[in-house]
Amino acid sequence: MSEKQKTGLVVSAHAADFVWRAGGAIALYASRGWKVRIVCLSLGERGESAKMWREPGMTLEKVTEARLAESKAAAELLGGEFVNLGLQDYPMRVPDETLFRLADMFREIQPEWVLTHSLADPYNFDHPLAAHVTQEARIIAQAMGYRPDTKPIGAPPVFLFEPHQTEQSNWKPEVLLDITPVWEKKRKAFEIMAAQEYLWDYYTRVAINRGAQAARNSDMKDIKYAEAYQRVFPFVGREFA
Repeated sequence: MSEKQKTGLVVSAHAADFVWRAGGAIALYASRGWKVRIVCLSLGERGESAKMWREPGMTLEKVTEARLAESKAAAELLGGEFVNLGLQDYPMRVPDETLFRLADMFREIQPEWVLTHSLADPYNFDHPLAAHVTQEARIIAQAMGYRPDTKPIGAPPVFLFEPHQTEQSNWKPEVLLDITPVWEKKRKAFEIMAAQEYLWDYYTRVAINRGAQAARNSDMKDIKYAEAYQRVFPFVGREFA
């Protein structure tokens, strides 16, 4: 009997967040045969598409169509499965219907791990809201009395990807993931996200810096690029590593 395919879940507030902050993890695990579902709460049409809004005659419908196409293409390149929950951003509001839909996804795919935003971000309220909703959906999906005809999830670890300004977001790197083997794929995904071209080089520098830190904090001196994450829950094991 073949082994069941392992799964991971990425919850992104906006269309491009999963690319900048977790694109390496998505591509890395997809290359190992995992199913990685990427859930975007919104496409970032209002607040994260400034380049498009500067074009004459731009409309919300045009921005939405373009950001959706970018997101699907980037997810496909990285090897992930893309789901858009269709909320608006700036401001983002999450109805119970969306919360329950996300909880149902936890039940459906039974993820081994979850990636989402930092718990604080004074520059972008949508980001911590996405983190809150993700963790609330996780808790609901653990509850025996929620949809008792479906299987509850266990306790998948939650990792918070790196915010744009770490110190102000009370975030620190606790996991450094080597993404060197899939870096070129992540960089190509950057270039699909044309509405935020100004971030391509910024997140390239972030990956290089985290790669240097990862090499310095390990015996893996061949690491060139890395992504950083903060844990929500403690590491549990019978050995330290």
